[in-house]
Amino acid sequence: MAGILPPNPNDPRVIRTRQLILDAFIRQLNIMDFNSITVGDITKAATINRTTFYAHFQDKYALFEAFLLDAFTNMVLHKVDATGPLTEKTLQELIVALCNYHETSDRCFKRYDSVALLLEENIKLHLEKLILQLISESDSAADSKPLATAATLLSWSLYGVTYRWNVEGRAESPSELAERVMPLITGGFPMFNPQVS
Repeated sequence: MAGILPPNPNDPRVIRTRQLILDAFIRQLNIMDFNSITVGDITKAATINRTTFYAHFQDKYALFEAFLLDAFTNMVLHKVDATGPLTEKTLQELIVALCNYHETSDRCFKRYDSVALLLEENIKLHLEKLILQLISESDSAADSKPLATAATLLSWSLYGVTYRWNVEGRAESPSELAERVMPLITGGFPMFNPQVS
């Protein structure tokens, strides 16, 4: 299909069609396992043809990634000040937002476990970029390699603790979880830091 230009992302018809595809995909996720969903299922539910689908997305995985980025942006990125430095308050907001993201995702997908690995990679990647940006705002003179390592460490930790909170039944509120884990994040582990009791 050489010579065909991709749709203009600012065209209202393109925006409407893209949203139609995303809505159809979400409906399919509510009734089917992700691995069972086909592009045909999505196009049928969206009442579009396959050519229209492929003008917007390469495949169902690209659609899923766009869906996750949209959800992550709305539920996590918009909940924190991404232009400021990394603070305890920002970390607590991230934990609460990630808990809400997991809880909503759990309700949205028929079989959450079938998409959990795709979610994990996507969330950790975007979270790592956000945390690196926040850390860089806090210490712009620092060497970039240790900052990147710190961002990876924090993003994976935050993802892990909120994921575990979700799969273990959400026994405490997101804010209680944030309060409980903050001393570990900010002060380290007692066995490595004798001053922490």
